[in-house]
Order: sequence, then structure tokens, then C-alpha cells
Amino acid sequence: MTAATLAPSFTSRLSTYFYLRPNLLLAVFLLPPLLWLGVVYLGSLFALLAQSFFQLDDFTGQVVYEPTLDNYGRLLSAVNLSIIGRTLGMATVVTIISGIIAFPIAYYMARYATGKTKALFYVAVMLPLWSNYLVRVYSWRLILAKEGVIHWAFNELGLGWLLDWILSQEYLPALQGSSLSTSYIGTCITFVYIWLPYMILPLQAALERVPRSFIEASSDLGAKPSQTFRKVIFPLAIPGVAAGSIFTFSLTLGDYIIPQLIGSSRPFIGQAVYQFQGTAGDIPMAAAFAMAPIIIMAVYLSIAKRFGAFDAL
Repeated sequence: MTAATLAPSFTSRLSTYFYLRPNLLLAVFLLPPLLWLGVVYLGSLFALLAQSFFQLDDFTGQVVYEPTLDNYGRLLSAVNLSIIGRTLGMATVVTIISGIIAFPIAYYMARYATGKTKALFYVAVMLPLWSNYLVRVYSWRLILAKEGVIHWAFNELGLGWLLDWILSQEYLPALQGSSLSTSYIGTCITFVYIWLPYMILPLQAALERVPRSFIEASSDLGAKPSQTFRKVIFPLAIPGVAAGSIFTFSLTLGDYIIPQLIGSSRPFIGQAVYQFQGTAGDIPMAAAFAMAPIIIMAVYLSIAKRFGAFDAL
């Protein structure tokens, strides 16, 4: 047997080298995805930010690559601020309603459902996500239309006048529309339906992590069920609520398809970005508008982190 045969192979030496240096091995595995993330995600965000400081020439329609803050000055106009405020308000309302609906469902799944019942709940929550996004939105457009099942049910119950009265109130522009499919009520209902699973699952995971010994100890100390819920269960579920709210809030903030298909003619941020980029061809202004939800989400994520949202993801 020769010395060359006894010498360790290159692969063996390489394996030993990385085995003795686990941090280096981790860096080698993480480097490609981190580079991809840096180029595709962070690079695109930087390009977006850079574009927002340029300007469109009104005469030639060409982008002038000279730094300026004119786009942000336009962004702070009354019209554009109303678009940002409208979107922010809708995202907040959708998040609150989703949390109210999701909590009892998630609580039952975490504390009472077992075996096949829990599996059935998981399927029920996840099943809408298996169908196409546009199909679900168009389905709700038909459901909320004047000829849809909701208006039909109100009419059959003799309450059609009530729905028409609500949709015709001039002092409540957020509710106005010829039908639910052309009002903000319909927009909100559709948003809640589409994003509700993203609130239920993190909340259910957080509630499952609440130790049963805490609940039993609270009962042994004489606390009523309502007190146990307020002082034990709900505080420990807040990270799950915050984690779910990140999804519902951010997805509502940037969506433009649902407001385009369901709702009034007053645009949201996503529609404004689409219109500036597509119809108007003003890419720098579209980039400046796109920075608004990024800034809002940066603030929102910093707040959600204080409530332990990242620990519940």
C-alpha cells in the first residue's frame, strides 16, 4: 500500500476543515441566499429610493437624473396625503376586525380542538389560500354586487331599505356606494376575508404556547375565567396578535387589486403607484409614493417588535 493511498483525500480534508470551523461552514451556506437577498431585495429598494429623487420632464416625458425633493413635496399635497390617510385607515380597520374575528377561532383551536377537529380547523383556515387570489376577489365582487346574495338576503328579510339607507348617507362618505361592491364596506369585507388566515395562524400558535399551568394557577388563586383571560391569556397572546397584524396591516397597505375591483373611485396607495407608473408614466413620482408604505411599515414593525411580534412568527 503506497503513501498516496494512505493520504486523506481532498474531500476528507475539506470535510474535516469545515467540521472544525462550524461558523465558517454556516457562512458558506448563508452567503448565496444573503447575496441574492442583497441584490434582488435591498438592491431594488435602493433603486426605488434613488428613482424617487429624480424628476420627469413635463415637455419631453423623459426622466431627469438630477437629485431633487420635488416629488416628496408633491407627496405632501392635500390630495396625496388623503390617499395615504385613506389607505392607513383601511389597513388599521382591517387589522382590528381581523383580530376580533380571529381571536375566538384561534383560542378554540389552541385550547379545545384536538385530533381530527383541529385538523379540520386547519383545513378550513388554509383552504381559501389554495385557490387563486383573483378568483376569490372576483367571487366577493359578485357576492357584494347589487344582484348578489347579501343584497338579496337583506331584501328577503325586508331590510333592503336599511342597506340602501346606509349606502346613501352623504355624511358618511366611507359607506357610500350604489352597492356593497362599490363602497368601502365591501372593500373592508374583502380585505378581512383574504387576509384573515394570516391573523389566525400566528395567534393560534401564540395561544398554544400559553402554559396550562398558568391558567390552573390563576384558577387556584381564585381568579374568575374573565380575570384569567384578561390578566393571563390575553397578555401572553399579544405577541401573536402583533405578529398577525404585521401580515394584515402590510398586505392591506400595499394591495391595489382589491380596491381596484371592489370599492369607490377614490384610490389607495397601491392604485396611486400603479397609475403614476402606468397611466402617467411618472416613474419617479411612483417611486416616491411607494416609499410611503415602506416608511409606515418601518415604524409599524418597530412598534410590533416591542410587543414581541418577531418571537411569535
